[in-house]
Amino acid sequence: MNRKVLKFEIDLDFVLIAITTSLKDYRICYYINKCLNFNFTRSADLSLDNGLNGSELLFSLFHYSWESTETDFYFIGNKGTEGYLVPEMREADYFIMIKNYIDDEDLENIISALNRMPEIVAAVKIDPKKIKSRENLLF
Repeated sequence: MNRKVLKFEIDLDFVLIAITTSLKDYRICYYINKCLNFNFTRSADLSLDNGLNGSELLFSLFHYSWESTETDFYFIGNKGTEGYLVPEMREADYFIMIKNYIDDEDLENIISALNRMPEIVAAVKIDPKKIKSRENLLF
């Protein structure tokens, strides 16, 4: 009997920036909006199924979109109600996920502007393929 092996690979077509700060989500979004001329607005919390006892993990979520290039920005809290969105990156307080296309120069300008903000300790680009719990970032 012939056997066929199917390989399933998750399509990670987004850029991820990890942010470390001591501020609350709404406060850091205010500063990012002010510094980068963004307009992050609060969305419904990101909900993940815990799987252990059927409880849901909730993470704060903000959204902004560049209409001209159809690029979506999501500001996501790493610390939720009962745990972490990306447990192996506990030192990151928030993530900015950039979906669709963004120019490398624009990305570097955003990261350098974030690092110049006194409210942010560090902003670093992360390769999503190296994250073990990357399926938590698919929504």
